[in-house]
Amino acid sequence: MPQFRVVLVEPLNDGNVGAIARSMKNFGIDELVLVRPCAIGEEATKRAMHGIDILKNAATVFSDDEALKDVDFVAATSGVDTTNEKNFKRIALTPREFAEKIRDSSSKIALLFGREDFGLDQAMIKRCDFLVKIPANPQYSILNISHAAAIVFYELFASQAVKWEPRQAGELEKEKLFEYFSMLLDAIDYPPHKKEKTKVMFRRLINRSVPTTWEFHTLMGVFDGAVKEATSGALPKKKRQKKS
Repeated sequence: MPQFRVVLVEPLNDGNVGAIARSMKNFGIDELVLVRPCAIGEEATKRAMHGIDILKNAATVFSDDEALKDVDFVAATSGVDTTNEKNFKRIALTPREFAEKIRDSSSKIALLFGREDFGLDQAMIKRCDFLVKIPANPQYSILNISHAAAIVFYELFASQAVKWEPRQAGELEKEKLFEYFSMLLDAIDYPPHKKEKTKVMFRRLINRSVPTTWEFHTLMGVFDGAVKEATSGALPKKKRQKKS
């Protein structure tokens, strides 16, 4: 599992720094380095919320080299991209592509965010191993730095999260469900000329919905109870006139 260091290069707004500290707390990143930052004041403290410990423990440095000391890889973020690899130093990855690429790494990775007004300079981007860009509306693709950081942190966190998937009902369980549905149709004296089409419809519905085992057992309980009630005479059967 990779480790991350968030590096803010010359941030201009201390509120953004506080908001980024909050997002870091949300997504389990705790190392923050500020390079030649603005004054960090009350606005940063207010916006950091429960990330105040990250803000208070942030290191302040005055050189790029010092900020990137002891990291294995560097990822730059940028609002500018191109598909022409001849003109740019890096072809950008989306945050999700980047997260997938480094998911199984055990490296220390610096995540660089540049100034709010013009981002990272080309010299800094040139020394980076990855370039990350968030897809956005081409007419206005530049995000606020704290919003961009939150998106990147989320994708990194999500790629590492253990995904729980409920167990789906198997074929034998679904066949048992179809059997009980058929029994229910018989028990309520469902019109014979509609029965086959209704069973086909129910089978399609269940297969399309991909029920979980919990949903299967719930439906089985309903059908079993309804069949027992109907066959005991507790549920009135539908009265129909004979066709002449």
